[in-house]
Amino acid sequence: MVERPKLSRRPTRQQVYRRRVAALAIVLIVFGGCAWAAYAVVRGHKDSAPAPTTTVAAPKQFRVTFPEGLTMREMAQVAGRRSRLITPTGYLRAASRARLPAGFGRPPSSEGFLFPDTYFLFETDPDATLVDKQLENFRAKWGQIDMRYARSKNLTQYDILIIASMIEKEVVVPRERRLVAAVIYNRLHERMPLGIDATLRYGLGIPPTKAITKRDLASDSPYNTRKLRGLPPTPIANPGLASMQAAAHPANVDYLYFVRKPDCRSHFFTASIDEFLAYTRTGLTNC
Repeated sequence: MVERPKLSRRPTRQQVYRRRVAALAIVLIVFGGCAWAAYAVVRGHKDSAPAPTTTVAAPKQFRVTFPEGLTMREMAQVAGRRSRLITPTGYLRAASRARLPAGFGRPPSSEGFLFPDTYFLFETDPDATLVDKQLENFRAKWGQIDMRYARSKNLTQYDILIIASMIEKEVVVPRERRLVAAVIYNRLHERMPLGIDATLRYGLGIPPTKAITKRDLASDSPYNTRKLRGLPPTPIANPGLASMQAAAHPANVDYLYFVRKPDCRSHFFTASIDEFLAYTRTGLTNC
């Protein structure tokens, strides 16, 4: 006998309602869990994000311009007026501790090596930064100097730097640089005192506005080239490139004397002591 298949009963309304409520509950649970997980991730990112930082302004730049012919002390004053961190005392201290270029023996100071130019620095840069820039510039400029002629006259690099500093202090008209250099070479060759008042002013600290006295001229200062033969012991200023080149390459002339003309800028040059004395007697050289 074959059994008749049992017919499945349709769920009642109450069963359908319960099933729908259960399904809705499951959906709400899943959705709520996802929402909570997303909130936790976002909250975690906010908690771990770094606090906003304050933007610090970059230090400002400024420039320092040194004209040719300033002494180290004069440069210290100029630098001290341009920066809140650089002081005259600090600049001189940095210059005294600086490592000077090689090939100049053992100079007693940085005088002559602090190349005059325009330099750009930051307000936070210390004194040593400016001094280092000047020395680096000096090395670059000195690399352009041809020393062959000077060496043939038994002059050292330091001798040429000293001569360049005297040229820088004496010359106003550029074309006269090599002429003044020739006078210095010729007087050294003749073993004559150089007679350059700028060296005496440097050694005794005589300002250009003050006259040189007989007592000054009698001084035993090693910078008294009116009295002593040879070069002064150090440069008397910081020369520029043009004066350095003139010191290494004097003009081919026999001049031994020069004196300021009435314009107080250019000079009268001569190889004759008589012409020199005659010109000075005119009274037109009081500059």
